[in-house]
Amino acid sequence: MGESKMAALSFQPVVLWTDALVYLLLAALLAFSFYAIKREHLRAPWRQVRRRPLVMSSLVVLLFYIAIGLTDSFHFRKPLPVTEANQEIQYSPEVLSLLDWLLEDLKSNTERSYSAPLAAYAFTKEMITVEDGTQRRDYPRLVYGGAHLQHPETERSADLLALVLRGGTTGLVLAGILTGAFILRLSRHHRKGFGEMAGLVMRGECETAWKGILITLTSILILSAVVIPLSTQYHLFGTDKVGQDVLYLTLKGIRTGLVIGTLTTLVMLPFAVSLGIAAGYFRGWIDDLIQYLYTTLSSIPGVLLIAAAVLILQVYMDKNAEAFSSVTERADVRLLFLCIILGVTGWIGLCRLLRGETLKLRELEYVQAATALGVSNGAILVRHILPNVMHIILISVVLDFSGLVLAEAVLAYVGVGVDPAMISWGNMINSARLELAREPVVWWSLSAAFILMFGLVLSANVFSDGVRDAFDPRLRGRS
Repeated sequence: MGESKMAALSFQPVVLWTDALVYLLLAALLAFSFYAIKREHLRAPWRQVRRRPLVMSSLVVLLFYIAIGLTDSFHFRKPLPVTEANQEIQYSPEVLSLLDWLLEDLKSNTERSYSAPLAAYAFTKEMITVEDGTQRRDYPRLVYGGAHLQHPETERSADLLALVLRGGTTGLVLAGILTGAFILRLSRHHRKGFGEMAGLVMRGECETAWKGILITLTSILILSAVVIPLSTQYHLFGTDKVGQDVLYLTLKGIRTGLVIGTLTTLVMLPFAVSLGIAAGYFRGWIDDLIQYLYTTLSSIPGVLLIAAAVLILQVYMDKNAEAFSSVTERADVRLLFLCIILGVTGWIGLCRLLRGETLKLRELEYVQAATALGVSNGAILVRHILPNVMHIILISVVLDFSGLVLAEAVLAYVGVGVDPAMISWGNMINSARLELAREPVVWWSLSAAFILMFGLVLSANVFSDGVRDAFDPRLRGRS
């Protein structure tokens, strides 16, 4: 009995390539945060960011997406049931994530086919057997959606209203408790009364825009408290062709979008920053060589280059199928390779921007003075050029992140996106092409993917604008 319990509690960790890179990126961000805290010239721009309510609200939304993506980046294999005494624990070939474990009900509660959001009946008619033994063509009851209702025609509206009110009230109470505890903590830290501190927060007179943060957190808590009970009793966003819950699919697509946006940017940045600044600063034959390189590369249609690279990888994977122990690992390698190809082909635009800005900066007085005083080229690039182009890098990175999230849908449309076995917004939108041609239209898969993609891209763009304004030396200090 003890061994059975140990087997049930054990699991086998699985670290995918993209998981390792995500952890490495997270560690680098934490290291940079500690580095920036100790340096005033880096703390000052972030203090300006903290004062802007809309920017901090967008940061909270981004952190919510990132938390879901990180939860989906911890992979493992579950143990198989032990059938004999002293049997060695065997693990399932299926690779799951922590998000899969948390959303196990949504993952396993599949229907026969399409069902509309919050429906209790299937979307298409089937031959069903009624109580008297006869058969007729009608909409069958769903196995899980609204299964707790005896008469959905009359009970569903009241049940949905009760779930929404109960969840909204719970979320509001929880948000109120957390907000009160946080303001109490702030009042003790600043040695002020609770009422006085609450007034400062609500009037936006603190160094940090706590009002925007707390309002956004309250909205997320209320929304989550409403979504959780609805998704356990119904299919909140309906189901797809094979009966999978669309809410589960959209949440799983968050990690794919974040990985493509972040890892591709990491691949792109070294090429764009080093070559762009070098071309603008050194000029001469170095500038000519770099211009020749990116002009040649930009003359090749990007989609064709990406398609050729992905198809070459696909041929290799088909011929070496034994190199991949699971479908998840195979799909992860293709995702990583896609990020590399997008990064190698996507650095040209930022490189041109940095070259033009560096050409202007190298002629300014302080750069000419540093050169005349004998300061090395490396020191000039690090101390004078790079800080003054950082705002271009930051805004380009976030805008490229948004574009890459959207480009994944385009690549999936032409068949060179992520692996079809991997859940992504692009694959969902690609599948929706045929669904929109049905009569009646199956609209909820496209809508769900669009809503979550829109939230991620919008929050990233708003946050990037605030960071750009704070780090641009020409705008620093303005609000």
